[in-house]
Amino acid sequence: MSIKIYNTLTRSVEPFQPLSPPIIKAYFCGPTVYDHTHLGHVRAYLAFDFIKRYLKLRGYTFIHVQNITDIDDKIIKRANDEGVSWREIVDRYTKEYLDVLTKLGIVIDIHPKVTEHIKEIIEFIEKLIEKGHAYVAPSGSVYFDVSTVSDYGKLSKRFKSEEWRQEEEFLAEKRNPYDFALWKAAKPGEPWWESPWGRGRPGWHTECAVMSSRYLGTQFDIHGGGQDLIFPHHENEIAMAEAVYGVKPWVKYWIHVGYLTIRGEKMSKSLGNVITAKEAIEKFSPEVLRLWVFSAHYRKQLEFDENILQEYKVLYQRLVTAIENLRNIIKSPRVSHYLTDEDVSILSKLEANEMMFHDAMSNDFNTPKALEAVNNVLSIVFKDVVRRETYELALRAYSILANFNTVLGVLDKYLKEKITIDLEFIEKLVDIIIRVRAELRKKKEYELSDRIRQELLALGIKVFDYKDESKWVWER
Repeated sequence: MSIKIYNTLTRSVEPFQPLSPPIIKAYFCGPTVYDHTHLGHVRAYLAFDFIKRYLKLRGYTFIHVQNITDIDDKIIKRANDEGVSWREIVDRYTKEYLDVLTKLGIVIDIHPKVTEHIKEIIEFIEKLIEKGHAYVAPSGSVYFDVSTVSDYGKLSKRFKSEEWRQEEEFLAEKRNPYDFALWKAAKPGEPWWESPWGRGRPGWHTECAVMSSRYLGTQFDIHGGGQDLIFPHHENEIAMAEAVYGVKPWVKYWIHVGYLTIRGEKMSKSLGNVITAKEAIEKFSPEVLRLWVFSAHYRKQLEFDENILQEYKVLYQRLVTAIENLRNIIKSPRVSHYLTDEDVSILSKLEANEMMFHDAMSNDFNTPKALEAVNNVLSIVFKDVVRRETYELALRAYSILANFNTVLGVLDKYLKEKITIDLEFIEKLVDIIIRVRAELRKKKEYELSDRIRQELLALGIKVFDYKDESKWVWER
């Protein structure tokens, strides 16, 4: 079953063919850490996590880079408003963001910070200047000359002939109103780094172009983010990267996640309609949030509705109950050597819905259709499998739900047996045994002490006897 993916660059659904299979290299735009991570961010991060998980399920090795923008106008403003260091703002909200990812079960392979890559950013800008794609303004700011790129606008379909303005405060020193800042000259009281053009800091677009290519190469498979980043952020990244590296396309597939809305409006800090990720996780649980986000296609808008979230709380409980019931049947197997026609029919229904899940996810990651397959399997489990208590049916249903969970990521704690070991207690217990054994040796009861030594060895605990003491090592 081939995988198809919608590519924003071509505005079409295309066969997914990585540059160097089975490896997939992907970059997803992370946060500017000046405020709380909110539910709109969560929607984007989870939508991409489902895509990544499915591709891994299909056998690909997925390398995921997601940046942290830790220097920006908004960070500086927030620090000034609160009367604290900009680093304090960054540290506070970076920690919160990472905590949110951990709770949601999202794992990022490489998490580069902008301020750790100033050297690479400066070198990148120097190459653009050398190739004639950038210029230094009298202030010490550096701008990308959009007029030097013939195909600017191919991602967003917005072209340089259109009226739009960026970096308004620097408009007077630009050659063209649509040129954008690669390096911003420092203002009094702002953080800065030394550069060939004077003190300053990177422009936003430059950061992602540099960090993505540093860790994924000068050409890679997937670049993603929210739909609001298509223009100008991603458009500008393409212009810079292709100008420096001389490759087209710089990124093969562009994936953009739809907005999260509340009462019909995009959830955003500027509109003041934000629900923080922290409060949403506490109120609804990570598992319920994952199921809710999975219910909407990643390219479509998702409306926040507490009543709908309650429905996914019920779905989560159904999944948990199904897994527990199936496990109870599997734990006490009554293996059959013949399945009835009805059993075979049930197996066929399970298999059809497993195929439905894969067909949906292979078709541009159609998670609503995939979720329909999940619900169908649950209905079969409760209607047929649990009632019949047939080992083979239960094992097949359990396997299918576990497979689905590789993408959903909501049943991990129920699918993995909990084995907790109190190491401190065990160590104290072994110490007691060693002391008792020492007393036996003092009394020259060597046969019993040797027997204890052999029993401990069988558990991986080696005992070493010295003149006045014994020591032990546990080889786990």
